[in-house]
Parts: sequence; C-alpha cells; structure tokens
Amino acid sequence: MFARLGDLIAYDLLHLDPAGHLGPALQFFVMDVTKIFALLVVVIYVMGLLRALLSPERVRAIVRGRPDWQARGIAVGLGALTPFCSCSSVPLFIGFVEAGIPLGVTFSFLIASPMINEVAVVVLVGLLGWQLAALYVLAGLTVAWVGGIVMQRFRPERWVEDYVWAIRVGSAGTPTPSRSLAARHRYAVGEVREIVGRIWRWVLLGIGVGALFHGFVPADWVTTHLGGGAWYSVPAAVLLGIPMYANATGVIPVAEAMLGKGVAIGTTLALMMSVAALSVPELLILRKVIRWPALALFAGVLAVAFTLVGWGFNLVGPLAAPA
Repeated sequence: MFARLGDLIAYDLLHLDPAGHLGPALQFFVMDVTKIFALLVVVIYVMGLLRALLSPERVRAIVRGRPDWQARGIAVGLGALTPFCSCSSVPLFIGFVEAGIPLGVTFSFLIASPMINEVAVVVLVGLLGWQLAALYVLAGLTVAWVGGIVMQRFRPERWVEDYVWAIRVGSAGTPTPSRSLAARHRYAVGEVREIVGRIWRWVLLGIGVGALFHGFVPADWVTTHLGGGAWYSVPAAVLLGIPMYANATGVIPVAEAMLGKGVAIGTTLALMMSVAALSVPELLILRKVIRWPALALFAGVLAVAFTLVGWGFNLVGPLAAPA
C-alpha cells in the first residue's frame, strides 16, 4: 500500500522517470514517510497503554538494591523498553546515583535506552525484516551489557561532577497513577504527541537522507567502496554517525537505503548504533554530569564496541543478511 502510494505520486501524478534519479528518490521518500509515521502512531499508542506506570522514577526503584549482575540485566532490559532519549540522560543519571545504583549499571542503561526501543524495533521489522531487527537488538543488548562492565572497571565515580553527589532527591514515594483504561488512554495519546512531536523532524531528515542515497548514489560506487565490507568502512560509518543527531527510529530509513544499495550489513549496523548512542548532543548532555575523562572513556568504549560489532557482522556476510 505504501509503495503503491509512492508510485502514484512520483510516477503517475508527477510523471517522473523510474529509471532516473529524482523519481526513485521521491518514491522512496513518500513510501517511507507514510509507512514510518503510521507505524509510529500505532506502536507508540499501544505501548503507551502498557507502559502507563513505567516512569523514570519507577525504573530507578526497580533497579535499586539488586545484586550487580541482576541490576545490570534489569537496567539493560528496561533501557530497551523505555524510549528515553538523550534529553533524559541527566535526570536519569542523577536519580540512579542518588539511589546508590553502581555507575556501571547506570551506563548500561544509558547505552541501551537510546539504542533500543520497541518503536524502533517494530519499524525496523516493518521496513527491513525480523532478521536485521533481531541482529540489531542482540548487538545493542551486548554492547550495553559489556560497555557498562568496562566503564565500571575504570572506577568512573571519580569523574562524576561534585554537585551530582550532593543532590538528594528524597525518599518520599511518588503518587500511584490511576490504572483505569481512560487514564491509560490519555497517557498513550500524550505519549504519541510527545514522542512524535519530539522526533518527527529527525525522522523526516533520516528519510530525506535515505531517499537521496537511494536515488542519487550509484549502486556501482556503493558496491565498490562499501558493499564488500572493507575494513575501513566500519570505523568510517561510526565516525560518520557521531555528528548526526537522530534516534534509532530516525536512522532506519538511511539504513534501508544503504542496504538496498548493497552496503554491508555490519557497516550499516555500526552507523545505526553510532547515530543512536554516540552523537555529539548525547555526549554534550552527559558532560553536564561527568567530566571529560569519563566522557572520553564512554565515547571510546562505544566506538570500539560498534566497530567490533560491524566487523563481526561483515565477516558473517550473507549468513547475517536479511531475507
């Protein structure tokens, strides 16, 4: 249905050439805009109904007081289920510190939360298939788990800003939200408005970049430079993702266009993870609560992890490619 709408506008109404550059680019743009925003509204609303009681404070309460390995597993899992973006990093970080949660566990949550969420996964399945979605989730969970452990080894507590330790959020319980269906509906509608309102520009930007890549970048050039999974393509993709500010959902159209042109799957995954968790705005926001050595360590650990993941999937090659 969405592809047909793209064909109708690009080829039937505007009479663009399917063999040219502009026609396929516009068809891709129309198809992905309608498909992604339809998926976003439906998935965010449904998950909002289920997640009406899962606030950042509740996440903190669930993780508090657990053994390290258990807390890390819960933190990574909750990070994957909560669509907190980089703008939530500072209050979440402060809340976790105040609750006495180890910083390694906190960093695992901060890695998993922007990289993986159910909205991005459903959109990824809808556009690229469940195989690539499963690979992305598996890689993201692994990076979040191992990355938090590595950060903990360097004792990052010494690099936390002094004012963070001085903050005391308090132990008073938060009011229990209403569990009625009407209240959950209002919460879900609010989630749709808030999340779509926050990311729509980046989704359109991602679709636009993907459309330009799809329509104007020659397939032969992509196959020669990126299709074979050359060793330098993965670190280059990680570096390319750092200045790009988007979330996991916004970068999916770019990944779709890259894979459609023959870019190696590991290179594509490395770009997706870098954009979602290693962008400059994300790092600058974290700088408010941790000093430069910790920030550099955080960025270095993620860059190395994303590069290793990309190289690993490129080595697997056709076995990892989506059907």
